[in-house]
Amino acid sequence: MNWETAAQYDWTGPVSNRPAKEEAGRRIAKYVEDGQVIGVGSGSTSYIAIQMIAERVRREGLRISTICTSHEVALACAAAGLPVTTLLQQRPDWTFDGADEVDHDHGLIKGRGGAMFLEKVVMRASSRNYILVDQSKMVAKLGEKFAVPVEVLPVALHVVEQGLLNLGASEIIMRRAVKKDGPVITETGNFILDVRFADIGKTMERDIKAITGVMESGLFIGHPVEIVLA
Repeated sequence: MNWETAAQYDWTGPVSNRPAKEEAGRRIAKYVEDGQVIGVGSGSTSYIAIQMIAERVRREGLRISTICTSHEVALACAAAGLPVTTLLQQRPDWTFDGADEVDHDHGLIKGRGGAMFLEKVVMRASSRNYILVDQSKMVAKLGEKFAVPVEVLPVALHVVEQGLLNLGASEIIMRRAVKKDGPVITETGNFILDVRFADIGKTMERDIKAITGVMESGLFIGHPVEIVLA
């Protein structure tokens, strides 16, 4: 039986730098081997890569499964005919994802799509992680273009705000929803604070996570990743 809602799923809104993202998608699709379980990150870059992978799977009759980091990606994989599984059932052979910023040490800021918690969980479970970006995502230092997303348990909002100020936050903005009143609610039922820092040191990911009430941050510092630059 085909479920029409999934079959009609498409990316919402325009895709920036689409030619570069398509090139990155074609490159990552070449890594796919029959029988693999692949972790799939969130965002428009991953959405484009899903299309490229699905095309190769259909053309060559490959059998793969995907572990998805958000509802949107799970819908995209289902619509593309890629079976979806979970970490409770299987472990990814490798994972691909995008990023908002990448520094020279392969530190990352992620989370504009709000899925950094599951992205980090799947990345930790995977032995190889590929980050698909174009030149516009490369920065001299993290925080140059984007704030750091911080996922917060609602009841701990003010406790977390004070903790972030103690770490030197210069700006803290609660992320607002577009098509609903109030804040963005993550897939784990939490709020997102977008936080600016004048300087992001090597321990900042750990320091933010140590604040009581923080579920996760969009900082990925010192994680084993390979950058696929389109």
